[in-house]
Amino acid sequence: MSADYQDILAHQKRRYQRSLVLLAGITVVVCICAYYADLFDGERLAEGVPSMLGLIGEMLPPDFRNAADWVGPLVDTVAMSVAGTALAVLFSAPLAFFAARNTASNAIVYQAARTLLNALRAIPELIMGIIFVAAVGFGALPGVLALGLHSVGMVGKFFAESIEHVDEAPVEAARAAGANELQVILHGILPQVLPQMADVSIYRWEYNFRASTVMGMVGAGGIGFELMGSLRIMQYQEVSALLIVILVMVTLVDGLSAWLRSHFK
Repeated sequence: MSADYQDILAHQKRRYQRSLVLLAGITVVVCICAYYADLFDGERLAEGVPSMLGLIGEMLPPDFRNAADWVGPLVDTVAMSVAGTALAVLFSAPLAFFAARNTASNAIVYQAARTLLNALRAIPELIMGIIFVAAVGFGALPGVLALGLHSVGMVGKFFAESIEHVDEAPVEAARAAGANELQVILHGILPQVLPQMADVSIYRWEYNFRASTVMGMVGAGGIGFELMGSLRIMQYQEVSALLIVILVMVTLVDGLSAWLRSHFK
């Protein structure tokens, strides 16, 4: 066995050992967090089973008598998710070029853009929803603003990472041809990242549709507002009907997004 082959085996063994140590450390941290959160409290979990079964019994059969009144809130929810995603993409696309190392003009611009994305991502959309409801009142508008601005943090991050991983050959070719920075972006970078940007945007729309159902619980309208109303008056059969409607809509949105992604490849 050659010395080079032995060195490769030794290197692979060290990497394997480091991975095992890292995995063991992560497992210990996960177990500590689970214990702290009482996930291992079997007695408490067992006591909750009868209550959960009783609640499920109260939710059956689903009550669809008011289904006609849910069409408008469902339309509000879809519109809120589409408009919020469009707002996020509109702001994320230019911001991503400032947050990518290979397109930011300098380190200060890069750090400022990354900090802004982190800040928007750190504030939950529910908190943003409460703030915007207080600022602009009830309805779909605060939901759109909350979903859109919160999504900028995540969508912008993914856009920036896609830009950082582009193939440098078309970029260098554009610069060698005398293109300015804007032309380099338009002809050397955008054609490479547009499919990934489309994928991220569609995935975010899926998430925003689910999130928009929750936004209604803080007064931002939509089907979530109807769900919260039924919960408050303990109409659990109507709650189960609303949950079924939401499940059907999420399934439809998932199918539509899969179809859209297949056409953007």
